[in-house]
Amino acid sequence: MPKKIIPALIVLALAQVIGWGTVGLLTIVARQIAADLQMSLEAVFAGNSVQYVLMGLCAPILAGAFVGFGARPVMMAGSALGALGFTGLALADGPVLYFTSWVILGAAGSATLTTAAHIALNEVAGKDAKGAIGALMLVTGLASSIFWPTTAFLSHALAWRATCLVYAALMLCVCLPLYGFGLPRRAKMDEHGAASSAAVTRTEQPPAKSTFYLITAAISLNGFISFGFSAVLVELLKAEGLPAADAVAFASCVGVIQVSARAVDFLGGGRWDGIATGLVAGAALPLAMVILMAGGGAYWSIAAFILLYGASSGVLAVARATIPLVFYDKAAYAKATSHISLPLHLASAVAAPVLAGLLTRYDQNAVLGLAMVLACGALAILLVLSRRRPALAAAAP
Repeated sequence: MPKKIIPALIVLALAQVIGWGTVGLLTIVARQIAADLQMSLEAVFAGNSVQYVLMGLCAPILAGAFVGFGARPVMMAGSALGALGFTGLALADGPVLYFTSWVILGAAGSATLTTAAHIALNEVAGKDAKGAIGALMLVTGLASSIFWPTTAFLSHALAWRATCLVYAALMLCVCLPLYGFGLPRRAKMDEHGAASSAAVTRTEQPPAKSTFYLITAAISLNGFISFGFSAVLVELLKAEGLPAADAVAFASCVGVIQVSARAVDFLGGGRWDGIATGLVAGAALPLAMVILMAGGGAYWSIAAFILLYGASSGVLAVARATIPLVFYDKAAYAKATSHISLPLHLASAVAAPVLAGLLTRYDQNAVLGLAMVLACGALAILLVLSRRRPALAAAAP
């Protein structure tokens, strides 16, 4: 990996861990918030759904800002907005201010989390962005491991409202300066909106609109499965007949397997593009569902499912970020990924309640069956996209 990328990668890794770790506080303090605000636990957890919806809705709106000003000022503004959101949570006295704060945090997340970080890396790394994004996702996968115990400690020592104020301070005093002083200013763009130092360009013809829709569909379908299963996995394993302790133990292995699979992809050194990575991982996902459905709750089938699902979902998270790199150059990547972010985050927001409803009304096989159909659909779309790979042409000096 070129040395020029490393400082920006470190800055983004630190800020992304803080960003995702802090907005995940409901996992730890939801019951405290529910009791204090006299809201149901389901309503409290709906705060994260509101956040995902707003992240998706704001992404196309911010596309023009990312293209016009670059990622650095947008992410700085998003950090300030995140501080406002956490302050609002700390002051919430009921549902109105509580959900308003998650609306603000959703807008802030659209400006700072994941898609914004990938746009920033693409500005810095260009053709080396895939490896940089893979490295970033290796680190950000540790956000919950770091911040769940941090939130538990702070909420026990200071209560949840003070914890929110601490996280507001992190946005202002850590993330904002990291973006402001740690990210380089974007290279000056020419009259066509392309960086003057770009080394390669795609073929002159931009991807067809149908290609964009196919990319969006594949990413959103896989995102629905990943985000939905992350919410219902423990309950799904319980429905397979596992005791609660065993279900938690098996589910906790998924994070380690995901990070390990991302490490293998990263160590591949860019030998595979996002579509090749997605095809391999996407083929393993329906296989995992079939094994669990056929295993009848046997421990071997659950272990095989966890291994295949963890590895495929971990690699697919990288593929979702890097598939657009196959079709869009540096100038077009920010606009494309911002627009893809809308259906992806909407799918993420509805995934958990849809899968939880299927599990409650029917059984675990209904959840696995839907996931298998969606995974097969995404795999078929990736096969079509693999035939549409554009050729790279050397740019004129």
